[in-house]
Amino acid sequence: MKISLRIVCALIALAGSGAGAQSPVDTSSKLETISTEFGMCDGPAWGGGSLWVPDVKGGKLYRYWPTPKKLTVALADAGRISAADYNLGRLYLADNGNARIAWLKDGKKTPLGQFTEAGVKENKLRPNDLVVDSRGGVYFTLTGLGKVIYLPGNDPSQPQVAISEIDTPNGVALSPDEQTLYVASYAPKKIWAFPVTAPGQTGERRLLASMDDGPDKGADGMTIDRAGNVYCAGPAHIWIWNPSGKLLTKLETPTRPINCAFGDGDMHSLYITALGGLYRQRMNVTGIPSEPSMDPAEAVPGDKNLSTALPPGVKAELNVVYASYGDRKLLADVVMPRPSKSIRPAIVVVHGGGWLNGDKSRFRALALGLAARGYVTAAIEYRLAGEAKFPAAIQDCNAAVRFLRANAARYQLDPDRIGAVGGSAGGHLVGLMAAAPDVREFQGSGGNPDQSSRLQAAVVMAGPMELATGPIAERSHKGAGRTFTIDFLGTTIDDDRSLYEQASPITHFSKSTPPVLFMTGELDKPERDTQAIKRLKELGVWSEQKVYKDGKHGCWMRNPWYDQMLADMDAFFQAHLH
Repeated sequence: MKISLRIVCALIALAGSGAGAQSPVDTSSKLETISTEFGMCDGPAWGGGSLWVPDVKGGKLYRYWPTPKKLTVALADAGRISAADYNLGRLYLADNGNARIAWLKDGKKTPLGQFTEAGVKENKLRPNDLVVDSRGGVYFTLTGLGKVIYLPGNDPSQPQVAISEIDTPNGVALSPDEQTLYVASYAPKKIWAFPVTAPGQTGERRLLASMDDGPDKGADGMTIDRAGNVYCAGPAHIWIWNPSGKLLTKLETPTRPINCAFGDGDMHSLYITALGGLYRQRMNVTGIPSEPSMDPAEAVPGDKNLSTALPPGVKAELNVVYASYGDRKLLADVVMPRPSKSIRPAIVVVHGGGWLNGDKSRFRALALGLAARGYVTAAIEYRLAGEAKFPAAIQDCNAAVRFLRANAARYQLDPDRIGAVGGSAGGHLVGLMAAAPDVREFQGSGGNPDQSSRLQAAVVMAGPMELATGPIAERSHKGAGRTFTIDFLGTTIDDDRSLYEQASPITHFSKSTPPVLFMTGELDKPERDTQAIKRLKELGVWSEQKVYKDGKHGCWMRNPWYDQMLADMDAFFQAHLH
């Protein structure tokens, strides 16, 4: 098959640049001032649809709602809070004034744990910055004492020393796979990377980077994006390095920055707290959303949202590295039934979001539901279009299938029975996985090249199978402005129609395409599947569409449609993953 010059150029760029080699800053957007009404705002955190901003000098905790651009006081008597982090449905606070870690419960600070040491004055035991891992464990810095402490999630009353000696530790952050703990040394302006050997335990440090912008002190608060790039507030800029320590860019701020965190519903905004107030910068690479809680004890009866509680008889491994491209690690949440004597079929779960947004945790409930029915599931992240253009995303999806086959014994799965399910943009990618497993350019170098990426069954939920014709093509002409498809493919259909054809699953359908079940809501344009089903049936491939009454886009992750759609998926996979 003739391959688009655009794909060839993209592949060369990816191979030559390495992971995270380009600036993650969206230079088409200017730095925006959100508010200046703080005594001194410090470490922010995104969660619950808003940004939490502690005012360390004003003694208040604020919430900023991007829509409708409203700043409110969440806790008027917050005291001296120096940092916040939101994870597992909780807002964790570095309660600096009380020398402890707390979390916000029912509108009040609730003590979680603190560290004491004989003969040490309280002012040296005040936490500065903190980060929470996927187990609910809290790492926090004691700048005055030169230590990093860890409160275990299962018993925060038993703090342990994670790092015993480091010069003026300030900002702290975890890599996306939680295998590296980054700590900023304030006075010497150095960034250290510590391997995490076990929760709360670290190995020998390495110097990631140093700030070289004059005599002023100030390696301050930190954050991480989904590509693993490291952000740290310096005397005049937010410094951004890739995981190897290569400086990608410096983002200048009007006043001295203090800390930063990703936020907004799409996680494309970097919020920066500074001496002058709160700022926001749009980014190409997204931040890491908080983990939803999987604790059955925290499930809310009658909650309209789908439960992410771990079902009985199911276990999970979060943030498993399934592919690597240089420094860039791709992660999956692998959920499986408890070990048994039989091997199980496996399902790759691919989230939606217009190829620009979304995260693997978005489809957590679906992955858990399938695992409870006896499947090994791998809900994957993939490189979004702001980070890497097509064919990066499909390369990642195929790498996930190869990873599962290579690790069949580890996860007790059958390498000859692997399917996939995806919604919206994820549905498009699943369709392409099913249709084009033999297109070399769609495989990439993510790992396990000796394994096949061929699927045995696929479920496409409201995913477009045609990009070169129909409504998507009509919106992709020159002059249409930015659209999801133009951003995904990096060009208009007028400039490279062949690329749109190559990215269309229907182009690659053949007699060897596995069975495909199309699922869509009644109000979500069911006609989009018509030509794909017709083509598959002409080829003799099993194909069927199920339409769900009153369902809108995304109904597969909403009640009351979720249960029926999950049952229909299960019936399909049982029939076709022989």
